[in-house]
Amino acid sequence: MEEVDVEPTVTNIPGIRYGKHMGFAWGPGDILVYETQFKASGPSLSGPAGPFIHQVRKDEDIYSPILRKLFNESHHIFVGLQTIKEDLPSKSKRTQFVSISRNYRSVIRACMEELQQVAVSTRDTEMATQYGNQVSILLAIELIWNLCEVLYIDAAPAGSLLLHLLDWVRLHKADVDEKARDVLQSNSPAEHHNYWDVVVSYVLQGSLVEARQMLVKQATLQPASRNTYKLMDSLLGKMPFFNPGGTETVTEFDVKWSNWHKEVESYLKDNSFASNHHLELICKILVGDEDTLLEQKELLSTWYHFLVTRLLYCHPTVKPFELHYYAQSCLTMFLDSRSVQEPLDSILLAAFEYDICLVIKDCSIVLNNWWFVAHLTDLLDHCKLLHSHNLNFGSNMREFLLLEYASGLFTHHSLWQCAVDYFDHCPELGRACLELQIERVPLDTERKALKVLRICEERQMSEQVRSICKIMAMRALRNNRLGSALSWSIRAKDAAFATLISERFLQDYCAKGTFSDLDLIDNLGPAMLLSDRLTFLGKYREFHKLYGEKRFKEAAKLLLSLMTAKIAPQSFWMTLLTDALPLLEQTEVIFSADQTNELMYCLEELTSSLNSTAPGADRPMQQEDVEQTKVELLRLSLARNLAMAVVKEGTMET
Repeated sequence: MEEVDVEPTVTNIPGIRYGKHMGFAWGPGDILVYETQFKASGPSLSGPAGPFIHQVRKDEDIYSPILRKLFNESHHIFVGLQTIKEDLPSKSKRTQFVSISRNYRSVIRACMEELQQVAVSTRDTEMATQYGNQVSILLAIELIWNLCEVLYIDAAPAGSLLLHLLDWVRLHKADVDEKARDVLQSNSPAEHHNYWDVVVSYVLQGSLVEARQMLVKQATLQPASRNTYKLMDSLLGKMPFFNPGGTETVTEFDVKWSNWHKEVESYLKDNSFASNHHLELICKILVGDEDTLLEQKELLSTWYHFLVTRLLYCHPTVKPFELHYYAQSCLTMFLDSRSVQEPLDSILLAAFEYDICLVIKDCSIVLNNWWFVAHLTDLLDHCKLLHSHNLNFGSNMREFLLLEYASGLFTHHSLWQCAVDYFDHCPELGRACLELQIERVPLDTERKALKVLRICEERQMSEQVRSICKIMAMRALRNNRLGSALSWSIRAKDAAFATLISERFLQDYCAKGTFSDLDLIDNLGPAMLLSDRLTFLGKYREFHKLYGEKRFKEAAKLLLSLMTAKIAPQSFWMTLLTDALPLLEQTEVIFSADQTNELMYCLEELTSSLNSTAPGADRPMQQEDVEQTKVELLRLSLARNLAMAVVKEGTMET
């Protein structure tokens, strides 16, 4: 989309003094603004001068609880739209697209009604104004969307087109029904001051059944004019409306309508209603007299209502390609020279001109968020109405707008999950944007981290998976939650970090004499192969289980293999040899002669490495005495066990 030469929106930041220099820092969805110590005589940027940091958000709507419902509900509709199969017949697809469009509009209307209720009930004047502004925006959004639905999605042909436009005007001109209720609920409806306004308004909208029902009340009140009212009732009742489901062609309807129109003109020329200026006014409206219609500006209120009324009584079989001519002329006629054309007028005019791209462009400039243009463009793209429109920077219009909208959602603490699906359905740049945005999601809780992780795993985003797991593992380690840290490091397949945490587990065991997080260690399974230290941790825990189950021979074999296979760190050998002491002291010989020799070799290797270290260099004297005592006890137990094993094995051989 080309650059638009417009002034940027001014955002006043409270509490900032005039003439002060400001500093700022960009965030993913906002700007942090602060007052600096910069002076005109020379820079002095030692830090912020003011006590406050102000947050300036670019998309405030996503923080509104009511509008969040709009974003959540429309997300489900969007996902459903993406599942429509391409090979469906065009007629079936059009029916589905119209249904989806109406679903979007029903969500808009539901949010609008809730905002109106809150605006009325709140006592906060500022909040009431804010809600009122949001209602006005949603009203405009639904008005534009509904027109786009009529013109582009449903693509009504001549004859049906006017019926759809009448429904469009009636839906957005609900004040007539409110006035009618007031009139009918009064003691004497025909004498109510708004009576004729209601009747004329119904005629201007083409709601002739309602107009006739109102006229009956006036006819009853004036018996002398009963025939005049009866004639008007006959003309209103005979006005033909095109039936899209019938067998009548547009040409046949046109002939029937022309005959009715000539009949109305004849009664007007004959001054049949001259005795009642109200009925004469209605007759002039029925013949489509432009001056009379323009005199009803107050009741019509908008140029597009004037357009539809003019088409109804002058050109009921208007063709889609003719709309732009009538729309432009009605806009010119309705707005006087002093009136300024509003942005909404320009958007609606562009819609009547079938310039879809201009509609989207103008809406992107005027509206305060990307929700409307993103969803409407996506729907129009599915209807193959934007298929050829590409932008100059590698993406089509649909994808560009969806990416912008989804990026805004990612700044919200809960709506970011909805944004993921929007990125998923942007084939060109969606994955790259998701990878960048997912890294910005604050991992406040483990539950949220698991949600982010699941999203990354489902999309095979391996780098992001590793990054998340490392962050959570490091956080758990800092909080001394070793089990959680180990679980995250295994999930990240980070061998180095798994080794570090395994070391911490072993240190913790040495200090306390027991393992924490036994369930996790007991169920490591194939994950223990991630690193040698993790393998040792798992196997060492297995040794304790075998010992607890009094499966001493299996426990002894596993303990020895941990040392001889060099899986156990040498710093842990003394602990392993100490664990062997209860097995060596059993009445039954557990270690064979060969196994005992291997243990003795390990002990000597350990003592020689300890002796090679300068005495007292790293360890206190008391610790050296304890270790020396352990070594002496081990030697004694090993020698005794070796003698018993040799005797036992020799006896068995003989």
